[in-house]
Amino acid sequence: MKKFLLITLTAAIAATAAAEVQPIPFGNMNQWVTRNIKESSLIGGKTKQVYEIAPTKTIDGAIPYVNQGGSPWATSNVYAKVAGVVKTSNSVYPGDHPGNGKCARLTTRLENCKVLGLVNIEVLVSGSIFLGQFEEPIANTSNPYSKFEMGMPYTKRPKALVLDLKVIDPGTGIITHATTGSKKTKKGQDSADIFVYLQRRWEDADGNIHAKRVGTARERFVGNRDWQTGYRIPITYGDASAKPGYKSYMKLLNGENAYYAKNSKGKLVPVQEEGWDSPDATPTHMILMCSAGSGVAYEGQLGMELWVDNIGMEF
Repeated sequence: MKKFLLITLTAAIAATAAAEVQPIPFGNMNQWVTRNIKESSLIGGKTKQVYEIAPTKTIDGAIPYVNQGGSPWATSNVYAKVAGVVKTSNSVYPGDHPGNGKCARLTTRLENCKVLGLVNIEVLVSGSIFLGQFEEPIANTSNPYSKFEMGMPYTKRPKALVLDLKVIDPGTGIITHATTGSKKTKKGQDSADIFVYLQRRWEDADGNIHAKRVGTARERFVGNRDWQTGYRIPITYGDASAKPGYKSYMKLLNGENAYYAKNSKGKLVPVQEEGWDSPDATPTHMILMCSAGSGVAYEGQLGMELWVDNIGMEF
């Protein structure tokens, strides 16, 4: 028995030692761009700070942001220009991770923009970070997925997403939906959301982008959690819907639920997932998102927060 236990322990140690985590560039969240944007005088004319994950620098002015210094990250923070009115939205901030420098703090909050007789907008924003690029300035709140490119080229087959995380759940039991000219509340529970989708994409002669889902990893979090280091979300290859642990929110992304990407002509088009790929397929792209909400656009639980740090892929 002792010999059996020793062999088992040795094997477990060897397996742990063999695991390798490859960081996502800038996934340690220690470098941030600060954008100082002066909003229109009609809504107060204050200079607001908008943050992005990239090599540390400051950008002054209402300038459309493009990813800086090789950083693959985009955020839900945006510069908007609606009916000529410059407005900012910031729901992702650099936070402090004790003993680990900075982290990303994602929050769910309301953004207000009211100008008598011209603009009346109250929008709920769940802070998110993702691999991709926002198209600024934002001109309206319709079809939010069409305003950003989701995913980056990626051809590896990792075993899991690994990161440090913390969740602050206000436990109000109230879900708020707020968008242009409309604000409603209902009973419900939102959750923080983290996911990785590996896709094999191709483009047809008309510029439409198609995909099959190669790998799936997604988890939602309810309730308060203090910092958990090296939290692991395993990736399932092939048809995830036929595997244990499958949840309906892991379904294929198509129709109105499709994310967007730029085709060879530089146009943002929906990426339609047409099915599950074979378990040994090689992906062409990776979608990765962390969000303080998991509901539909402009809907969530006010005060919900997700803090993340040290994001990488395990092999």
